Amino acid sequence: MEDLINIHVELPDGSRVTLEAPTDMGLSVMEVMKANELDVPAICGGMAICATCHVEVLESGELPEPGDDEAYMLETLPHATATSRLSCQLRVNPDLNGLVVRLMPEA
Repeated sequence: MEDLINIHVELPDGSRVTLEAPTDMGLSVMEVMKANELDVPAICGGMAICATCHVEVLESGELPEPGDDEAYMLETLPHATATSRLSCQLRVNPDLNGLVVRLMPEA
């Protein structure tokens, strides 16, 4: 049996949905959101070069620091906040259980 965690996503209308994510498949938060049919363009497919999977982290445990590519993309975004991340760069693992993110606008 696979281990599952819960990831909560705040939608543009302010409502939240809870997604179950397996920790044993190496998925990103972006992939989990797309698999649950949330409106995440993810044009580059998870390469950290388009920022169309931009989220604001509202609640989390310990997150890894953004890599250089992710940090560069975040610096270019007009709606970036101190807790912005690219969901394609957040790998699902047990430490992300209870993560709360808000989908951010593209422009």
